[in-house]
Amino acid sequence: MVRNWGVSAQRLVPPMQGTVLWGWIGPLLVALFGGLLRFIRLGEPRAVVFDETYYMKDAYSLITRGVERTMLGDADNPIADQRILAGNLDIFKHCPQPADCAAFVAHPPLGKWMIGLGEWLFGMDPFGWRFAAALAGTLSILIMARVARRMTRSTLLGCLGGLLLSLDGLHLVLSRTALLDIFLMFWVLAGFACVVADRDWARGRLAERLATGRLSELGPRLGLRPWRLAAGLCLGAACAVKWSGIFFLIAFAVLSLVWDMGARRAVGLREPYRGAFSYDLPGAFASMVLVPAATFMASWTGWFVTDGGWGRNWERATSSGPIFFVVDSVRSWLKYQLEVLGYHSNLHEYHPYMSEPWSWPLLIRPVSFHYPPDLPPSACGADKCSQAVLGVGTPALWYAAALALVGLIAWYVATRDWRAGATLLAFGAGWLPWFYYAIADDRTMYLFYMIPVVPFMVLALVLVSGLALGRRDAPAGRRSAGAAAVGALALIVLINFGWLYPVLAAETITQAEWWARMLMRSWVTTAPK
Repeated sequence: MVRNWGVSAQRLVPPMQGTVLWGWIGPLLVALFGGLLRFIRLGEPRAVVFDETYYMKDAYSLITRGVERTMLGDADNPIADQRILAGNLDIFKHCPQPADCAAFVAHPPLGKWMIGLGEWLFGMDPFGWRFAAALAGTLSILIMARVARRMTRSTLLGCLGGLLLSLDGLHLVLSRTALLDIFLMFWVLAGFACVVADRDWARGRLAERLATGRLSELGPRLGLRPWRLAAGLCLGAACAVKWSGIFFLIAFAVLSLVWDMGARRAVGLREPYRGAFSYDLPGAFASMVLVPAATFMASWTGWFVTDGGWGRNWERATSSGPIFFVVDSVRSWLKYQLEVLGYHSNLHEYHPYMSEPWSWPLLIRPVSFHYPPDLPPSACGADKCSQAVLGVGTPALWYAAALALVGLIAWYVATRDWRAGATLLAFGAGWLPWFYYAIADDRTMYLFYMIPVVPFMVLALVLVSGLALGRRDAPAGRRSAGAAAVGALALIVLINFGWLYPVLAAETITQAEWWARMLMRSWVTTAPK
């Protein structure tokens, strides 16, 4: 039934290099470095930055009312924003009935609940509403280092991955801003890390079961798979932050099942595909379909248990009882989801910082999150001063990653290496769907929609760096040259990030210094006066 099992076992579960202790200490130190960059001066600028005006108020409404409610003022007269910054939290509109003040929101609630956690802990101020974003960004650096280590079996390469992610400008900006996208990135990366961990776990269990005795042509059942359950939970959470998480959920679910087939084939089972469909698919369906669906629904608990949410009583039955209540609640909720889908499909409004997905890897059109026009000369000691938050990636990192992704395509075609394939799939799942919306719907889109795939751009660089370093038994000259190239790349990214940092983190600088950091004319809509 099983052929050459001793050889296959090494292929199934390659040993990890280094010690377990350093496998944690290194990534934790890198995450600490990234965390300092994200938490220092987190409350600056003391202003409502870009779309924080929506999410920090929705978050406050969720933690105080259970659902999103309408606030005082509008985009032209942001009364609620002004009151919040002044410390006055009398910001809700007063309505005769709760349903009259229901706010239509275009995204699921989980990301706003996460923002609300920071507001609950630290108060309704810029530090409070940005705390959760900074924490998610910092933890994502740790996850990046750990998953890169697992995929490369190298603590050094894992730490390189965490370091590069910590030095990305777009990741920094979104980690210091109360928008939803950093939470989407966090849950997608966590889900991917769990899928990769499940691959190792399942192959280890397969090795154990095959070593215990004679089995059928289909191979063994692997039983409960905790890492795949965790992956379903994380990817359901991604969908509960933004609907676009569904693309990653589908991609990783298929990827996990394909890996199961590959593992069964690698050990010489006669019916690997039938075995995977018979024994692995049912559990995969539960973990990657039912668990994410339950997670997504659970994020709407506030909407279900209160009567003040948008469309909450769209179709209230005349009959009473718990069954009718549940049925009509679900009907109203589904109607709401269709309204949200219609909103996203018809989002065509012009915005000065909108851009097309083909341009995102080239950083042609970043997003200005903050640029106050009235800074006094005394703020920087020059005639004209600037304080900017520019949502842009670190160019040295992004352009090197673009080349690395091209290299991964060639590597995968030549070797079918699973790491290259998984990285390319994850990148494609987060980038390619936007081309459909650009062509079919002409939808308004922005560069920061790329943040969920930034970890996979970094992972591409890590994998190519591993190729540059070569095997541990490679000639010393070969290893030295590879180490010099990888070190030079990390140094260039660090210098590039340091140069851009003032316009990423709202440092007050002269306008001449600000202009020097605008690497393309397309980075500026209109020249400041």
